[in-house]
Amino acid sequence: MNILKHPIISRRGFRYGGALQSSFVHSSQGAVLEVCSQEQEVVIALGSNVGDRLQNFNEALQLMKKAGIHITRHAGLYETAPAYVTNQPQFLNSAVRAVTKLGPHELLSAVKNIEKQLGRTAGIRYGPRPIDLDILLYGRYKVHSDTLTVPHERIWERPFVLAPLIDLLGSDVDTDDVACWNSLAADRGGLFELWEKMGGESLIGKEGMRRVLPIGNNLWDWSCKTSIMGVLNLTPDSFSDGGKFQPIEAAVSQVRSMVSDGADMIDIGAQSTRPMAPMISVEEELDRLVPVLEAVTGMPEMSGKLISVDTFYSEVALEAVKRGAHIVNDVSAGQLDPQMHRVVAQLKVPYIAMHMRGDPSTMQNNENLQYDDVCNEIASELHSRIRDAELSGIPAWRIIVDPGIGFSKNTKQNLEILGGVPKIRAEIARRSLGLSHAPMLIGPSRKKFLGEVCSQPIATKRDPATVAAVTIGVLGGANIARVHNVRDNVDAVRLCDAMLKEKTS
Repeated sequence: MNILKHPIISRRGFRYGGALQSSFVHSSQGAVLEVCSQEQEVVIALGSNVGDRLQNFNEALQLMKKAGIHITRHAGLYETAPAYVTNQPQFLNSAVRAVTKLGPHELLSAVKNIEKQLGRTAGIRYGPRPIDLDILLYGRYKVHSDTLTVPHERIWERPFVLAPLIDLLGSDVDTDDVACWNSLAADRGGLFELWEKMGGESLIGKEGMRRVLPIGNNLWDWSCKTSIMGVLNLTPDSFSDGGKFQPIEAAVSQVRSMVSDGADMIDIGAQSTRPMAPMISVEEELDRLVPVLEAVTGMPEMSGKLISVDTFYSEVALEAVKRGAHIVNDVSAGQLDPQMHRVVAQLKVPYIAMHMRGDPSTMQNNENLQYDDVCNEIASELHSRIRDAELSGIPAWRIIVDPGIGFSKNTKQNLEILGGVPKIRAEIARRSLGLSHAPMLIGPSRKKFLGEVCSQPIATKRDPATVAAVTIGVLGGANIARVHNVRDNVDAVRLCDAMLKEKTS
C-alpha cells in the first residue's frame, strides 16, 4: 500500500506534514484500486442548461441517494451565464455536501452513471448538457489520476462553482474537513479570502449570476424588489379580522382588493395562530380552506400571483398544493407535525420556516419567553429546524426564513428582532452562509406589541405602526412583508427599495 502525503489540519489553523496510510493503491498506469473505504465527506457541484433544469437537479439528487451518496447540505441555486462556450442557454448551478463510503474513483463512476441516466452524452467541451456533476472535494485528500483530479482544478477560476461551494460552509470553521478544504484553496487565505478576491457577494446580480428560488415554473430573484404578502384569514377567531372572510364571496372580494392594491402573494390561513388559540383538526381546517382556495385559484386576477397556505399540518399542506398553492408557510418549522418536512420535500415547493417555541396555546408562556440574546437564539434554533428539513430532502434553495415576530416573544424582543435582521443573518451565517442569504419574511402586521408601543388596543388601527415596522425590517434586509393592509405597505416598501438601490449604487 502506498504512503501518500496528506494535509494535516486543525480548526485552529492549517498546517501540512506527516504521511497517512491511504486506502488507495495507484498503479504506474494511473489506475486506482480502492481496497477499503471509510465514510468521507464530499462536495459535488451540479450544473444544467438543457431541458427542465430544475427537474434534472431533482432527479440527480434522488439518484445520488440511491448510489450511496447521502446529502447533508445544499447550496443556494444560481442562474448563470455560460462560460467558455457562450452561445448556449443559461445554466442552473448549485452544489451539495454529502457523506459516502464510495472511494473517489467509485464516486466518479457513480456520478458519471447518473449523468448518463439523465441523458448526458459526449459533446462539445463546456457545451450544453442536461446535467453536469463534478467532484469538487473528497474528504481531506488530494487525488491525482488519469481520470480524476481533486480538488477540482477549475474551482478557483469559476464564480459559478465557488459561490455554491461557499454556501455549503459557515463563517465558523466547524470541522477538520472544512479546515482542510480551506488549506487546499489556491489562495493562502483559504476559500473565503479567495471568494472575496474574486468579487464575493458583489458578483451576485452581476456578471451573469443571480441567486434564485424556484416557485412553480419560474425562478424568483428576491433581490429585485421587496414582495408584499397579503393576509387572508378564514378563521372566526383571528386577532385582527376574525370571521370577516369566511364566506367565499367575502374572501374572493378581499383577495381581489389586495391584488389590486399591489400584493405579490396571498397567504391563506384557516387555523388561528393567535396567542392561546386552540388547535382545530385537519378536517375542520380543510373544510374552511378548500372551497376558498379553489375559488381564489380560479380568479383571473391571480394570474402571475403566488398563493401561500398558512398551516402546520402536513395533510393540509398536501391538499393545498394539489389545489394550486405554491408555497407552504409553517409557523412551527415542522415542530407540530413530524411528517411536514417529508411531505414538503415530496411536493418540491418553497417552505417558509418560522421560529416559534411551543404552540400557539403555549408560546407566550413565561418559559418560552426566556432568551439571553433573542436574535442569536432565534438564528440558532431556526438553523437547527432547517437542518432537519434539509436532511428530510428540502434543499436550501427552497427555504424562506421567518424570525417569528409575535410568536413566543414579548414586546422588547419583537423590537430587537425588527432592528436585528442583519444580526440574525450574521448568526445563521456562522453555521451556513447559504441559508444566511435565503429570503427572509417578516410579519409584524397589527400585532399586539405595536399596540403596546403606540397605546393602540384596536388591531385594525395599528396600520401606521405596521408601516413603520415593515420599513425598519426591509431596510435591515427583509425580503417579504406579510401584512393585512396591502396598499399602504406597498408604497412603504417601494420607498425602501429605492433607498436601498441608491445606497448600493
